[in-house]
Amino acid sequence: MPILIAAALWGTTGTASSLAPGGAPAAGIGAAGLVLGGLLLFLSDHTARTLPRHCASRERWLLAAGAVAVTGYPLTFYPAVNRTGVAVATVIALGSAPVFTGLLGWLARQGRPGGRWAGATALAVLGCAVLVLGPELAGGGGAVDPLGVLLAALSGLSYAVYSLIGGRLISHGHPSGGVMGAMFGGGALIVLPVLLAGDLHWLATVRGAGVVLHLAVVTTFLAYWLFGRGLRHTTAQAATTLTLAEPAVAAVLGVAALGERLPAVSWCGLAVLAGGLAFLALPGRR
Repeated sequence: MPILIAAALWGTTGTASSLAPGGAPAAGIGAAGLVLGGLLLFLSDHTARTLPRHCASRERWLLAAGAVAVTGYPLTFYPAVNRTGVAVATVIALGSAPVFTGLLGWLARQGRPGGRWAGATALAVLGCAVLVLGPELAGGGGAVDPLGVLLAALSGLSYAVYSLIGGRLISHGHPSGGVMGAMFGGGALIVLPVLLAGDLHWLATVRGAGVVLHLAVVTTFLAYWLFGRGLRHTTAQAATTLTLAEPAVAAVLGVAALGERLPAVSWCGLAVLAGGLAFLALPGRR
C-alpha cells in the first residue's frame, strides 16, 4: 500500500511541472524540487546523517552511486515532459523501469528473469512502441519527439538503479528513512550547481514557488518516504512494477487537466502496456 500511494503522488509530477511559469527551464524545475525535497528527507531522519559512518566501504560506494542515479531522474524526466508531453513521458519512464530493474537485478546476481518475465516485457515494449508511434499511425497530431522518448527512458533507468540500490541497502538491515535520506540528500548536493547556474527569477513567482513546493514536499519527500517503507517489505523488482499505477494517474491528469490528446491507437498501446505489466505483477507459482 505505501508504494501504491507513492505512485499516485508521483502521477502528479508531470502535470505540476507543466504549470510552472513560462520560461522556467525544465531541468531547473526538477533540480529545485530535488534540492528542497532531498534536504527534507535528509534532515528529517537522523539516521540519514549517521548512515555513511555505519556502512561498510562497499555500501558507501552504493550510497554514492544511488545519489548520482537520483540526480539523473529529474534532469532527464522534466525535459522529457517538456518535449513529448506528460502522458507519453511518464508512461515510457515508468514502463521502462521494471525492464531495467529486471535486467540490472539479473546482472547483479539478484535473480535471473524467467520466461514469464520475458513475455510480460515483450508486451510492455510493444505497448510502448504503439503508444509512442500512435500519433503518426493515426495520421493526426504531432509526432512524439525522439529525444524526449530517449530522455524518458533514461529517467526510467535512473529510477531502476536507485530503487535497486535502496532495496539492497534496506534488505541489509539499514533503516529505510536513513537510506532514502542519505541518497536524496547526496543527490540534492550534486544537483545544486545545476539549479544555481540557471535563471532563478521564476522561483520568485507565486506559481514557480507553488510548483517547487509541490514537487519537493509531495512528490519527493512524502512519496519517497512511503517508497522507502514499502521497500522494507517487497523487492525492488516488485516495487517498480507496483509504481506503474503512476502512468494511469498521469495520463488522466494530462488529458483532463492539460487538454492533451492521444489518438485511439495510443490508448490501445497503453492498454497493452498495462496488460503486460499487470501480468508481470501477478504472483507466479513457487
